[in-house]
Parts: sequence; C-alpha cells; structure tokens
Amino acid sequence: MDSILQPGSNCCAIARARRVALLIDSEAYFLAFFRAALQARHSITILGWDFNSRTQLHFDPVEKNDPPPLLGDFLNYLARRRHGLQIRILNWDYPIAFGTDRELRPLYGFGWTPAKNVHLRYDDTHPFAGSQHQKVVVIDDAIAFAGGIDLTLKRWDTVEHRNPDQRRAVDGTAYPPMHDLMVMVDGEAAGALGNLTRARWLHATGKKLRPCAAPDGDLWPEGIRVDITDTQVGISRTAPPFGEKPAVREIEHLYLDMIAAARHTLYIENQYFTSPIITAALEQRLAEPDGPEVVLVLRLLSHGWLEEHTMHVLRSRLLARLLRADRHGRLRVCYPDVPGLADGCCLDIHSKLMIVDDDQLRIGSANLSSRSMGVDAECDVLIESLGRPDVAAAIRDFRERLVAEHLGCQPAEVHARMETGGTLCAAIEALGGRERTLRKLEDIPEWSDTVIELASVADPNEPIAYDFLKIAPHVDSAEKPSPAWGRLLMLAVVITCLTALWRFTPLAEIVTPQKAIAWARVFGDQPWAPFAIILAYTPACFILFPRPLITLAAVIAFGPWRGFFCAMTGILIATGVTYIVGAYMRRDTVRRLAGRRLDRMIEVMRKQGLLAIALLRLVPIAPFAVEGIVAGAVRLKLWHVLGGTALGMLPGALATTVFGNELESAFNNGGVNWWLVAAIGAALIGGSFAVRRWFKSMAGGTVAAEPR
Repeated sequence: MDSILQPGSNCCAIARARRVALLIDSEAYFLAFFRAALQARHSITILGWDFNSRTQLHFDPVEKNDPPPLLGDFLNYLARRRHGLQIRILNWDYPIAFGTDRELRPLYGFGWTPAKNVHLRYDDTHPFAGSQHQKVVVIDDAIAFAGGIDLTLKRWDTVEHRNPDQRRAVDGTAYPPMHDLMVMVDGEAAGALGNLTRARWLHATGKKLRPCAAPDGDLWPEGIRVDITDTQVGISRTAPPFGEKPAVREIEHLYLDMIAAARHTLYIENQYFTSPIITAALEQRLAEPDGPEVVLVLRLLSHGWLEEHTMHVLRSRLLARLLRADRHGRLRVCYPDVPGLADGCCLDIHSKLMIVDDDQLRIGSANLSSRSMGVDAECDVLIESLGRPDVAAAIRDFRERLVAEHLGCQPAEVHARMETGGTLCAAIEALGGRERTLRKLEDIPEWSDTVIELASVADPNEPIAYDFLKIAPHVDSAEKPSPAWGRLLMLAVVITCLTALWRFTPLAEIVTPQKAIAWARVFGDQPWAPFAIILAYTPACFILFPRPLITLAAVIAFGPWRGFFCAMTGILIATGVTYIVGAYMRRDTVRRLAGRRLDRMIEVMRKQGLLAIALLRLVPIAPFAVEGIVAGAVRLKLWHVLGGTALGMLPGALATTVFGNELESAFNNGGVNWWLVAAIGAALIGGSFAVRRWFKSMAGGTVAAEPR
C-alpha cells in the first residue's frame, strides 16, 4: 500500500519511530510525560496553547525526597537536579479575554517563579484572531509527544470519566470530564518533532536552538505501553503567513487526502466541526453509492455563551448539510453521554482524531475548524499501516478502545460486533443503550444566513488580507522631506503671534476666561447645542482641529458628565464616518494618505485587532482620521474599530473632563484640586510612556522579555 504523505503538500517531514504509544486521556499522558521528563539530560521543550505551573501530573503518594507532582515545582526540581538541563516553554501570548482561567505571568511577581534554567516565553507572532495552538513536548530529541492536551488545568481525567471524581477539580471546584489524546514517539520521529519545536522557538523569540546530541542509553520510560514498533510517522502543520513567509496548510491538505483515501470507515473525534472545506469533502464521499461510512463523535454542549453563539451555530449549519447528503444511510453523528452530570455539563470531547479504515491514524492539535486550517499554528502526526498487518491491527485496536470507552463496554465487545456486523455504525447501534453510551446528535437548530455570517467572524479561514495595501508608497527621489525643526519653528511662531494678539490688543479685555465660560454656558442652554458639539468632532478630525478643545468646551457648556457623554458620542460618530470613507476610498489614495506610516499601522492592526485600535488611539502614529480610514480600507470589523476607539480615547476624554471642570472652578472661584490634577497628569504621562514602549515592541515585531 502506498503512503499518502507528500512532503511539501500534506506534511513537512517523514521519519521513523522505533516505538509509538497511543495515549488516551490526560492521566496516561501526564504520567508518561512525568516519567519521560525524569530521564531528560539536556533539553525539554514545551509548545502549548496554555501552560499552568499548578497542573498536577499525578495523584500517587509522594515521599519527602520524591519529585513533586505539581508541574512548576517538578520542572524546577529537574532544572536544579541536573544543571546542564535547559527547559523551554513557549506559551501562547493570549488576549486578555482568554485570561480568566490562565496563570499570571511570573514577571508580575505572583505565583510560580521559574528556576534559572527554566525559560518561559510567550508567542505573540500569530495573526489577528490566531493563536499558537500546537501541543508538543520534546525531550532530548529522543522522546516526543504531540496531540491535543496542554500541560494546564482542567485537563486531567481518566478513561472512566468517573462522576464525581474528587481529583477532577481546581481549587475545590469540579470541572466536567475531559476526553483527549496524545501520541508518544521516539527515534527519528522525536528528532523531527524537535526540529519543529526549534523552528517555532526561533520564529517566536528570534533565538536559535541547537539539536541535542544522541542520548546515552534508552530514554523510553518504564511502564509505558508500546502500541506500534518501527513505523513511519508523518508530521503536518498549519502556519499562517508571516512577513515574507507564505502560509503552510499541510493539515488541511492531509485531511482532504485522508477523506479521499477512505474505503470502508472514517472514524472522527473532534472538538469542533465548522470547516466548510472538510464538510464538502465528506458530502462528496457520502453521496457515493459505495463510499465509506462516517462516524463523527462530537461534544454535546459548548463552552460558554460566546462559543455557543459562534462555533455551535456554524456546526449546526454544516451538520445539517451532511445529514442531507447522507442518502445511503452511512453517517452517524453522535456524542458520548456520561450519566450523572449536572445540567449544562457534558463529556468534553477535546480530541482531534481521524482514523481511516485500518490504514491511517492521525492525532494532533488541529480541530475541524476553518481557523485550524489557516490561522492557528497547529501540529498533527499521521501513522500508516502501509500494508503491515501488525500496524493495521494496532490502529484497529485503538479505534475499538476509543469506541468502547464511549459506550461503557470492553474493546473485545466492539471487536466482536465489528466481526459479525461488519460496520462500525452497526456495532455502535448494537452496543448502545447502556447508561454510558454514544447518543445520536439530533437536536440541530436552523440558523439564518445573517446569524451564520456573524458567527463566522469567530472562525476565519485565513488571516485578514492586508497585503493588498502593504505596498510601499511611491517617493520621488528628488523629493526631500522637510526637516522636523522647520515645523516646530512654524508652530512656535504661530503660538507667539496668538499670545501677542490676546495680550497687546483689545481682545485681552473682550475675550477673558470668565466671559468665555459665560458664553459657553449660554451656548449650553440651547436645545440644539449637544447635537452641535457631537457633530463637530467629525469635521474636526478631518481638518486636524484639536478634539480636546471641543471636549473642554462641552464640559464647560454642559457640565462634566453630559460633556463627557457628548465627547465620546461625537468621537465614535467621527470614527464611523472615517471608517466608511476608508471602506469606499480607492486603495492607491489610502496609500498616499497614510504614507510611510501605513506598513507599521497595518502590521499592528493585523497582529492585535481591537487592542491595536485602542493602542493607536492612545498613542497615535497617524492622525485620527487616517487611522479610521486605514481601518476601513483593510476591512477591520466596525465594532472592533468602535470598541478599540472607545477604549483608547477613554483616558484622554476623562482627563480632559476632569481638567476642564477644575479649570472652570479656578476661573470662577479660584478653587482647584491640584492633587487631583497632578494625579491625572502623572497617570497619563506614566501610562502613555508604558503604552508607547509596549506599542513600539509590538509594532516592531519584538517578542516578550524573559520572565524573571
């Protein structure tokens, strides 16, 4: 049987493994990692979507001098025990919205402190809406793990998924049962995964790591079952485009090639099912009169409100398509039902598995979602039988173990039913009906096209396309930029002239601060005044009139709170107008308007989205209107632009409000709360300095500093 692996198309490497262990659920993986890490001599490299030092690796009794079971303490123990050992952890530099269940960075001075030889880094090189999603661990280039399990909290569970289980809790709070998979390899395959981790580390940190020398002795830990020996392993990736590097979509190609290769059975477990491309491939196979049966095991419920209204909405539309395509009755979409769970809880299917016949076994980090095909960084591993009966038997045995786990029966029962019934669907039907079983996923709601379109924002197929604007603006070689000191001198002359005008002419008596405040109050009493102030921000942003002066006038005219409300409303309306202008403006006009600032602005927007807009408003690198126009031209989501503007302009608007209120008090009765003014000023200066440093680092493509 020929291999389906094609380097450069659906994989990046093909290497041999002397041994392969197929690890079901985190109890098995955490224990295997614990035992393997104790053998480490030179290097442990961990890539993850999340990492938490408080993760408990096992629950066995621990004697005084035994290695500690908590992950952070365990890694520090290893680093101190073997001084030549370097431990590197690359964690996703996640948005704050994902931070509720995550551990604070050690640099904040709380919690875990890594030992000297333990290096924790955060990968911030992903595109907007993307993430570092690979879950790979490599030990001395001799042992490697890959799959769907992060070394973090709320992952540990057993294959029994007992309910309740006191060990399945964080800080005394229980979490639902979790099902996931990892694969463990040694030999050349471990070295190939080591190459992947070094490439990712270089990409994220700019630091090159050296491969490890061949290990002395056998590092395979005792007690870890070997499922397959001396076999070929393929490694596939997803990587979004970065700079001059094109996108890598090996995982998508491998999924399609595996679906096309299936003859009898496609067994799939996955956290999500939101990829239209994968759905179309499965539809095509289901439409064939003699195509394969498809068993799709998903979880029943979503994680929280946001996922329910995005990923589950998208899943419903695609599952409905599959059911309509199943004209020959070969599709079974089901979920594991564990008895005794509370309302709103289910067994969390977190695995990313595809088994084709008895020939191909794939385990990895990539979901059947659009983002896993082109936006997130992913890593999957494929094992093929290539006509070897022993490998085919191991793949078949692994599938039977998984189905038996979900049905609450023994693998031998599944095997017997497969031998007599002939199909996996028939075996599942015959063995169902127990308390713990696989139930059909039948409640599939219908959603409108509008809802689907809104939900699809959460699952992009590729990073937002900014490249059509990333063209250097034409600069005439004869054109010389005017020196900065010339503009400063012109500004100084204008200020001097205005000061002399107010000091040495009759305007000094006519336009006094007290009279200006009185005029502002008369203006504020007019019913149309708030609308005039609100609408004034739009033309002001185009002619570069200082917006704080309008805010100051609003505070004096309407009082601090009404003035603040008018200011924020006017700023958001002006933002919407500039966004719409940019959306309809010619691209070459946008390039000329933004000039040399454009590449830097787009790069920051590409990496951080809403947060980038907030930072651009806090520390602008271009005029207010230009930033809004570029955001519209590159098709950022309008609510991201409005939300980022509100966050970024909030501190300045509040400061102007406080300053205006105190200024009015000073001119009317001489009473000024100088402490408040000083505190606001200091906060703005300090915050601006901090944000500028962070912004410069983010825009320049540098990486997070090493925690200390």
